[in-house]
Amino acid sequence: MKRYEDLSPSLRCIMTPGPVEVDPRVLRAMSFPVLGQFDPEFTSIMNETMEMLRELFATGNQWAYPVDGTSRSGIEAVMVSLIAPGDRVLIPIFGRFGHLLHEIAERCGAEVFVIEKTWGSVFEPDEVIAAMHSFKPNVVTMVHGETSTGRVQPLAEIGRACRELDALFIVDAVATIGGVPVETDAWMLDAVIGGTQKCLSVPSGMAPITYNERAEAKLLTRKRVERGLRTSEVQPGELSFVRSNYFDLSMLQDYWSPLRLNHHTEMTSMLYALREGLRLTLEEGLEERFARHVLNEKALVAGLTAMGLELYGDPSCKLTVVTCILIPEGVDGESVRSMLLDRFGIEIASSFGPLKGLIWRIGTMGFSCRENNVLRVLGALEATLLRHGVSLPYGLAVQAALDVYEANIR
Repeated sequence: MKRYEDLSPSLRCIMTPGPVEVDPRVLRAMSFPVLGQFDPEFTSIMNETMEMLRELFATGNQWAYPVDGTSRSGIEAVMVSLIAPGDRVLIPIFGRFGHLLHEIAERCGAEVFVIEKTWGSVFEPDEVIAAMHSFKPNVVTMVHGETSTGRVQPLAEIGRACRELDALFIVDAVATIGGVPVETDAWMLDAVIGGTQKCLSVPSGMAPITYNERAEAKLLTRKRVERGLRTSEVQPGELSFVRSNYFDLSMLQDYWSPLRLNHHTEMTSMLYALREGLRLTLEEGLEERFARHVLNEKALVAGLTAMGLELYGDPSCKLTVVTCILIPEGVDGESVRSMLLDRFGIEIASSFGPLKGLIWRIGTMGFSCRENNVLRVLGALEATLLRHGVSLPYGLAVQAALDVYEANIR
């Protein structure tokens, strides 16, 4: 019989745009005893998680809870529940994950209208608002922080226009929640999807979401109680009911409400992890956390610039937590990434689509967003590039980053 060795994954310094290193306290929380999903002790944990998510999303929404699954599960749950067949959906795209929204909207049976921006930039709000006046959508959905290009999209004016034109506004904030301000209520966002494996530093496996009364009103017109649970007086919704069982938010919110109407078996250990990740985020303080991400980004950029590397994209809309670097001409980008991983234990990312092979992406997110990680990746990248024959100044990168940190102390 084949024998298998003990599982012993390597320790890595993960500096990608997700996943990132997980706080040891989150890993510890995942080892706690499993409780039954209707145990009062466990439902209390569910309620606490909802309270903390409201604070994280900066919202007074009743509904703020996680969907069990990766970040994409949250995106799909929100879209399949709020986009009915035949709905007119506007999707402004400025990177890879805008195309994902397009893909899912089509699968919802929507009539999809797309406007696109050259990768490396974002939309002026007026461009999106003009498209709304032209297309008259029922739903507008777009990405807040696009990790494929390292850009962040302003949302406040678009949210206000959606409210004025009575269109639901669905926002993918997977990359930004917990690292960059996401003002759900102030920006008039109707539904927002976050991620765990990025700035919250929790393993992938849950997708925090929130949605307001406008979204819920549409959701309830599509409500359908599962066979085996429904009573004779419960009828399908007025609109076409949600075509997914697992991702039907009208049933999920019954599960997260005081009704505790059975839907699925909750991911106990992942909920422990999410609760601990949220606790740590709020304990640090959102403003302090955002400032920490800005400081480490500033140090990283200073080091990369001192090294003579060129950053990619429009600097006016740079995403704090992802820094994109043009791969120097003649350098094998994958060979550099492999050496960083094999010799230094550091992982950085490449990119997708039209940027494949052209840029590296370094994430400074959550628990990975630390001074020692930034200094380590700068020193290792300099050494690796020198080994690859790149002519660059010796030793300036780490010194430039240290200057940023020391100025912050003063």
